[in-house]
Amino acid sequence: MNTALMNLNKNQIKKLKSLAHHLHPVILLGAKGLTDQVHAEIKQALFDHELIKIKLNSKDQIEKKMLSKLICEKHCATLIMQIGHIIAIYAPSEKFETSAHIV
Repeated sequence: MNTALMNLNKNQIKKLKSLAHHLHPVILLGAKGLTDQVHAEIKQALFDHELIKIKLNSKDQIEKKMLSKLICEKHCATLIMQIGHIIAIYAPSEKFETSAHIV
């Protein structure tokens, strides 16, 4: 089910935003940016949790948007929200049965 960017409806996005609100970032992007190790950590975190937060280390708004888009495309995830340096992304995991997905 981990296909290219999912089409989520407004109710699903609203539910995911409310679930993401209480999460802490599990990935912290450092000065080296998006390395292979960071991509591996994102992949594992999405597999384990489906919905994760990532803290971006960039002060430039355009760079943050570019990083968000790149992460979502690379991991077939959907950007749920971006507030400041924090993004929340969702990708259904093959770890869970179809009926057990968050949305």
